[in-house]
Amino acid sequence: MSALNAVEKGAAAVGAHLVRDVSLPALVLHRDALEHNIRWMQDFVSHSGAELAPHGKTSMMPALFERQIAAGAWGITLANAVQTRAAYAGGVRRVLMANQLVGAPNMALIADLLADQDFDFHCMVDHPDNVADLGLFFAARGLRLNVMIEYGVVGGRCGCRSEQEVRELAQAIKAQPALALTGIEGYEGVIHGEHAISGIRDFAASLVRLAVDLQDSGLFDLPKPIITASGSAWYDLIAESFEAQNAAGRFLSVLRPGSYVAHDHGIYKDAQCCVLDRRSDLNEGLRPAMEVWAHVQSLPEPGFAVVALGKRDVAYDAGLPVPLKRYKAGIVPVHADDVSACKVTAVMDQHAFMTVAPGVELRIGDIISFGTSHPCLTFDKWQVGCLVDEQLQVVESLRTCF
Repeated sequence: MSALNAVEKGAAAVGAHLVRDVSLPALVLHRDALEHNIRWMQDFVSHSGAELAPHGKTSMMPALFERQIAAGAWGITLANAVQTRAAYAGGVRRVLMANQLVGAPNMALIADLLADQDFDFHCMVDHPDNVADLGLFFAARGLRLNVMIEYGVVGGRCGCRSEQEVRELAQAIKAQPALALTGIEGYEGVIHGEHAISGIRDFAASLVRLAVDLQDSGLFDLPKPIITASGSAWYDLIAESFEAQNAAGRFLSVLRPGSYVAHDHGIYKDAQCCVLDRRSDLNEGLRPAMEVWAHVQSLPEPGFAVVALGKRDVAYDAGLPVPLKRYKAGIVPVHADDVSACKVTAVMDQHAFMTVAPGVELRIGDIISFGTSHPCLTFDKWQVGCLVDEQLQVVESLRTCF
């Protein structure tokens, strides 16, 4: 392989310094904030009487999965069979696939992994057709698949739309010898509007009520079935609802936030402020650990800069990147200037348009660090992220496996 073909986007040698040695743009993760976030969420969930299965699709970084499990995570949540296989290759041995397993090739990927008896896998079902297909496929291979019923809301994503549908689906699962009903799952992040908080609490109560009904009817195949919900915005409400209804007394309560590991400067920063407002007992919250660094590329007009950063490098679906600091390229030790008064107004494939605030002096080649919103869609643009220490030296290259 030629040297050119071997170059990976975002790759940097351990010991490299961000302002002197690293090819930009680069995905940057700050070690202190990352470690704080992993500890913070694990402590929050454990003190709530629940278990944590972080949603791994946020980062798809096995090195982060390893850190989360070492900190006490019960397992890793993933979104599809390919992600599950990648996580397994990275050492993960318990997966909640918070999605339906559909299609024979995807079923075959999971069947191959189930040859390892130490691999604990659970996927979602919400329709009799899927139950029948899974039952037939896994019976033919002499395997038993763990499935959980997904319970949803009208207008939301997947999931049975009524409690009666849940009960009927449980009976259909019971009729399939190759399937084991191990729990019930929901996702509250699709509940919006003026009365979102009460709607989420009602949804959690309904989820627990269904779990109790199914357990009392002898339809679960675990003595302590799993009950799980929670994204990265409302996890405190789900934890409180499960705890208030003593869900952990009869069930294994599992929360599944994912974006907390990197946090952000946008939608999850706002959501975290709401969590702290609701929970006066929490003295400190999550810290933004992710940035994307890029060079000032052009200064074609007064008050206007073009930065070598675009849609191929950073999320733009939930807010544009936020300028944070300016660094002089190649100058170590570093001096950082606050450029938060500048504003990104548009992004193209490889360019960001940025208004330059009065009093901010830029030159070509300066480095700008940017905060992001919705970390999931920044992680997936990178092969490698740079984990850096307080001196901005690379201490580890963290690979993604999207």
